[in-house]
Amino acid sequence: MIIDVDRCKVNKGEADERTTNYSSIDVDETFPVIRIEFDWYISYSVRNESFTMLDEYEEFKGGIFCIYSKSRYLDFVKLSTIASDFHPEPYKHYGINALNHIIDVVSTDPPTISLIERSVQNKEK
Repeated sequence: MIIDVDRCKVNKGEADERTTNYSSIDVDETFPVIRIEFDWYISYSVRNESFTMLDEYEEFKGGIFCIYSKSRYLDFVKLSTIASDFHPEPYKHYGINALNHIIDVVSTDPPTISLIERSVQNKEK
C-alpha cells in the first residue's frame, strides 16, 4: 500500500463580516510529496477527519505520523481478525493524521518513507 502525503502551509486570509480570523490551509507546491509505503499490512482504515475525536484511552507517540501502543483500532483488529494466529505480536498501529483524512494501518513491519520531487511525480501521472 502506498500513501502519498502533500505538505501544506497556512495562508492568512482577510476577515469579512462572517469571520474574525481566517486562514486557509493549502498544499505547498515547493515541498516534495511524502511517500509512505507499507509492503505488507494486516488492516487499514481511512476516516474523514471531521468525524474523529481525541480519545484518552489511546496511547501513542508522535503527531502527524504516530505509533500507537494502545488504541481502539488495535483492539478491533485483535478481536475481528485472525492476525495474531499467523503473526503473533508485536504488530503495530501506525496513524497518519492528514488535513482531511485519518489513516490507520496495522502492520508487522514499519513503513518505508521517502520523498518524491514534484517534477518527478508530475511526469508519472
